[in-house]
Parts: sequence; C-alpha cells; structure tokens
Amino acid sequence: MTSELRKHMIEVCRRMNASGINQGTSGNLSVRNGDGFLITPTSLRYELMEPDDIVEMNFDGTHSGRRKPSTEWRFHLDILKARPDRHSVLHCHSTYATSYSCHRRDILPYHYLVALAGGTTIRCAKYAAYGTQELSENALKALEGRDACLLANHGQIAIGRDMEQAFRLAVEVEILARNYIQARSMGEPILLSDQEMAKVLEQMSHARYGHAPGNEAKVAQVIHSN
Repeated sequence: MTSELRKHMIEVCRRMNASGINQGTSGNLSVRNGDGFLITPTSLRYELMEPDDIVEMNFDGTHSGRRKPSTEWRFHLDILKARPDRHSVLHCHSTYATSYSCHRRDILPYHYLVALAGGTTIRCAKYAAYGTQELSENALKALEGRDACLLANHGQIAIGRDMEQAFRLAVEVEILARNYIQARSMGEPILLSDQEMAKVLEQMSHARYGHAPGNEAKVAQVIHSN
C-alpha cells in the first residue's frame, strides 16, 4: 500500500507541473499514512523522483528515508494533525494565486465557485518566512473552516480527503485567482451576498460540484490560455 501511495504522489506532483500550477522543484505534497504521513523531499525535481525518495514522517516531527523532507513539512504536519477529516495537503506556487497573494487580500465571493474552498471567501494567510512555525500557524488560521487558502507573497495551499481532491481544488483556486484578477481590471466586481453564498454552500454539501474526475486536460488548457 505504501509503495502505491508513493507512486501516486509522484504522479500527482508531475501533473502539478504539467497542468501549470507549479514549476521546477517548488511546491510540495503530503498524504496521511498510518500513524504518520508521507511527504515529498526537498530540492528534487519531480521528473527525477523515485518512490524511495518520498520521506516518511511522524507527527512528532521525526522522519526517515534517504532524503530530507520538504522545507514546508511543518504546515503539512500541523494541518494533517488539526484536520483528521482531511488526508492530503498540496502546496504550490501557481502563477495567478501567487500574484494575488502578493496583495495580501482574500479572494472575495465574486463568483459562486469560491465556495469550493468551503466558505464565502478564500482567505490569505498573513506573511511569514517559508518553512517556519509562524507560517504554519498563519496557514492553520486561514484554513479554519476552509479547504484552501493563499499564503501572502508566497502561493497557495489546498487540502482534501485524498490527493486527487487536493489537486483539483488547487487547480480551481488558480482559475478563481486568475478570473478575479481579470474581473478587477474592469473595476471592483459585484460580490455575491452572504445569503446567496449560503445557498451555494448548501447545494454543494449535497454534491461534489466541480470535482468530477477527468478534468485535467481542460484545466491545463484554461491555465495556459493566457
């Protein structure tokens, strides 16, 4: 089982780059495994990654394997520990989400699909240096009641019940960030009310809207269209 998880992690990481939501060795991925979790190693290109390069970590911060864990292991550990209902954490530096995060603003409900992240906004976590406990704490706060957030001047985090769900949500956040930037070029867009968003959240609670499998080709086309 662990061997298959490791292979799946590498596949998802390579799809992150192929879809356009990540570049080079940036970004990282984790998945719950038994009493701990697996996480991608630091400073290794995904195309060169092998199953044995994936690092095994415990919730006390110790790790084993031939590689060192991602420098962002702290927020992976803290998120998985705080959210037992979620089993995968994906972090990437997608272009539009990262650009928007540099303004340190939440993505407001300009479109009903903002609700895919679990609430009426996609929050932007306060800035802290990468790899620090402060960044982890800021991310946890931004993720309260949410499955995605921006990291100020950094990128985005998406979490899910599994790696596929986390990946699809990260793609949705990138598209939402791009569309929001474009909508604001014409002035501030008209926002949906709390009541309107509540209706959307209620409808989404009964269906996995926007999470249908097999969407990746369309996603890559949309991301690369500009």
